[in-house]
Amino acid sequence: MLEHRLNPDLAAQREVLDAIAPQVRALMERHRQSRKLWMPSELLPASEHTDANHEAELREIRSRARGLPDSVRVALALNLLTEEGLPHFHRLVAQYLGHDGVWAEWNNLWTAEEDRHGCVLRDYVRDARLFDMRALEHLQYQYLEAGFNPDWRADPYRLLAYTSLQEKATQTAHANAGRIAGQYEPKLQKILAHICADEARHYAFYRDTFALVLKADTNRALAALAAVAPSLAMPGHTIAGYAQMSEVERRAGIYGPREYLKLVEDLVKHWAIDALDGLSAVGRAAQEKIMQLPARLARMADYIESKAHTRSFSFDFIYQRAFEMAAGTAR
Repeated sequence: MLEHRLNPDLAAQREVLDAIAPQVRALMERHRQSRKLWMPSELLPASEHTDANHEAELREIRSRARGLPDSVRVALALNLLTEEGLPHFHRLVAQYLGHDGVWAEWNNLWTAEEDRHGCVLRDYVRDARLFDMRALEHLQYQYLEAGFNPDWRADPYRLLAYTSLQEKATQTAHANAGRIAGQYEPKLQKILAHICADEARHYAFYRDTFALVLKADTNRALAALAAVAPSLAMPGHTIAGYAQMSEVERRAGIYGPREYLKLVEDLVKHWAIDALDGLSAVGRAAQEKIMQLPARLARMADYIESKAHTRSFSFDFIYQRAFEMAAGTAR
């Protein structure tokens, strides 16, 4: 409460979050009704009573998985590590949105659903024998130990803007990885499709929640979005080797500046940022910054691609095998 007294903006934001709570609850109930709850063991059975057919399926998975390109393996490792950073995000949602009421209910529901993503991906990579698991586990430990504390300045609107962007980014990365993996290993594509369906619903919740904030407190919401969107700190950026792993994803056409540009354009259009009026000077400045962002992101993508050249990569978790990737993004 002292922090609220010292920061009038934060107190006003809390009032807005309390005021829209009934609408947020309706969005949460919409989510519950639309979801198809699944469990990792439904995709990768692991019962004591597994039969010969299951053992044969595991052998087939391992055989098919050997054909996965190392670029796809790297993307899968990064996506898995990102999912296993869930403790950071549960903490941040609780910290910024509160420990009780509808926000806490959503945080717990969302965390329970998200937890299955890391579980099923870890089950898959172990069953498929894709990685040096000791090396991968070391990266995951380092990531959790390093923490994730973005500079959101206690602004809950920044968290909601971030989650809107990040959920779509995660969905995109999983979908594109699944699209490529499916050429070699349909079981992996099926797993990633289940995860993508969850991420799509999570994205819809955060996107529509932020739309409520935009309507109720337009100027502060625009300022929050303008602060977060230009340089989104992706989950996992504290992972050792993150930049190299991200570069592999970009070159493979899985996720990079072009994909981020597309999702920013979609959200700006969905929220009708250009049509918001009656703004303060702060709001107008933020609106202008957001509307200029797609062009800035396009220039950034052009620059990155123009400077790229064929490059060799290797990672401990794929046994330091070296593989080359061309400069251009595969489409």
